[in-house]
This record gives sequence, C-alpha cells and structure tokens, in this order.
Amino acid sequence: MGKKNSNFLFNTIAPVYALFYKSQKRSFHRVLERAKKDLDISSFDTILDVGCGTGALCSVLFEKGLAVTGIDPAEKMLKIARNNPENKGIDFIRADVLEALPFADQSFEASVASYVAHGLRTDERKRMYAEMSRISKKAVIIHDYNAKRSPMTSLIEWLERGDYFRFIRVAEKEMRQCVSDMEECFSEVRVIDVDRKAAWYICTPKQT
Repeated sequence: MGKKNSNFLFNTIAPVYALFYKSQKRSFHRVLERAKKDLDISSFDTILDVGCGTGALCSVLFEKGLAVTGIDPAEKMLKIARNNPENKGIDFIRADVLEALPFADQSFEASVASYVAHGLRTDERKRMYAEMSRISKKAVIIHDYNAKRSPMTSLIEWLERGDYFRFIRVAEKEMRQCVSDMEECFSEVRVIDVDRKAAWYICTPKQT
C-alpha cells in the first residue's frame, strides 16, 4: 500500500481506533510487565513512539514516568490523541519516519514502533530502522508479530496487502543486516516474546 493511500486509510479509520483505546492500554501494560525482566522501559527518561496512532502506548509510557513524544503521519489520529485529557503532557507531532524526522541525532534515550514494521516494504523498514537508530541513544524497540500467527491474522494481513508474510520470516535477520550510509544500524538485536503472537525486537543503536 502506498504512503498516500495508507495515510488516507488511517485518517479514515481513526475514530474506529479510538474505540479500542482502553483495551490497547491494558494490552500495552501487560506487555511492558512481561518484558520488564529483559528491558525495564521505565529506566529510560525520554522515548519516541513511532506511529503512535491515537496515543494508547504514549499514555502508558507517560504513566511510567517517561517524557514521551508521539509521531504519526495521520493527523486525525493525532487529533484524537491530543484531545484526550489524560494525554496532556505528551508531545504529539505529525511526522513520517520514512522521511527525515525533525529531531537531532540521539534526541531520545529510546524509541519504539508498535505494529508498524510489518505493514512496510523491505526498503521502508530499512529506512525506519536507520532513522530510529539515529535518534536513539540506548534502545530501539520494534514491537510486532512473531511467527505464531492465527488464521484470522493471516487473512487480515493478506487483505491489507502489506509485507507481513515476508516480515515474520526475516525480521531478526533483516534488523541485524540493516546498513545505512555504510554503517550498521544496530550493534545488537535481541528477540523476546511478549505475547503468544508478538515479540519485542530489542535493538542497540550503532553509535558512530
């Protein structure tokens, strides 16, 4: 799906996403608790949420005491996030990770992208990994599917025409082999399952 069509889709379905805000928050709380022994995200001071949507993950991270910035290319998603009273104190910025982000190198201690990678093409994922590595000091977290998909997930992803099926086959290898400007994107990649069908790909930015 092209970027223009993708933005149109997510602007259109923003009100539907808003209906699942509370359930998304509960899910993110569970995920952070399960991942805590491998990576305690509350140990960071600042974090960028890439593809933040209506702000559910941003809200959870803010409750954990982090200074949170959320970016998304869909303005209607951001409008819902900004209008939620509990999200006051979170910076929401319209920006696209596939373009140069408006942040200096190592602006954040960590960055996270939840269920963004599988919907991108291979070259787009590479750009996302490189840009997230650039703006992160300590960690890049790709929260996405693992290989234990359900038939319904397969059907939905087939209908959406994303790159889901390739992503789940090559995710870890792709991150380990990511190169930008002749430099590796990450010096280390660890994978932990945070749910039956989801994983955190925890990447250490390659500092030059």
